[in-house]
Amino acid sequence: MQYIRLRWAQRLHYFPAGVSVCQNTDLVRFIRRFYNYYFHPDKELARRLKQLIGFTPLHLPLFKLAFFHKSTFTSKDYAVANNERLEFLGDAVLSTIVGEYLFKKYPNCDEGFLTKMRSKIVKRNSLDDIADKMGLDLFLANYNQTRLSKSMLGNALEALVGAVYIEVGYDQTKVYVIRYILRKYLNIHDLESFDDNYKSQLLEWCQKNGKAIEYKVVAKYKSEKRDKFKVAVFVEGRKCGTADDFNKKSAEQLASERAMAVLGVLGGGIGTIPEEDDNSAD
Repeated sequence: MQYIRLRWAQRLHYFPAGVSVCQNTDLVRFIRRFYNYYFHPDKELARRLKQLIGFTPLHLPLFKLAFFHKSTFTSKDYAVANNERLEFLGDAVLSTIVGEYLFKKYPNCDEGFLTKMRSKIVKRNSLDDIADKMGLDLFLANYNQTRLSKSMLGNALEALVGAVYIEVGYDQTKVYVIRYILRKYLNIHDLESFDDNYKSQLLEWCQKNGKAIEYKVVAKYKSEKRDKFKVAVFVEGRKCGTADDFNKKSAEQLASERAMAVLGVLGGGIGTIPEEDDNSAD
């Protein structure tokens, strides 16, 4: 009865004397979360999400949307029926939270160090690995008919962060990211000395040794209804490595790693340019 009275009071923008708006808002949230967990048609999703994010969501359709990839839809309305907008929001929120976390954790480090550390955490490969450990592939498999790719995992993680932000705001989202993502799935201290920016390493090696280097997109094609890029890296005109990925920058990184292996410069080797194109690098 109190709940019914509250709903009518909300519609009339009026609350009876002695009734706390804050307390009744909390009551409504409790009731909605209770309903979502025990009676909602998607109650199984609510229960799995509680294990994943630490609370039962109020807005289940929003969190469900976080796991819908654009490749699942063919109609012109797909733009509002997939997780891209949430991914956009989550990317910005995640980058801000990680930046603030690093700023406070390393009070004596300069901007360059903080930027590199943030890049190591929020880059696509890192997010893909974290999402895989979180089991987001199981959520994606429930709501998409296409074959799952690794890059879809990181996208879903960003979309999930976006949904959490809309649901609970910045402060609680920051707690979630730090407690359930950074501290659970990353070893920050190991990242301090780890460098997997292979493109940067290869560019530095070429500059140091006076070698010309060039990256080319040698092919662009559709895969699972998405654009995919084949990138090749040439050193002194010789093709030393190629890679395919849905993200051009990720393809460049992988091609750079393969080129460094071919050149023999991984792990600080001196390196030599192959006499002929190494087809095995394709």
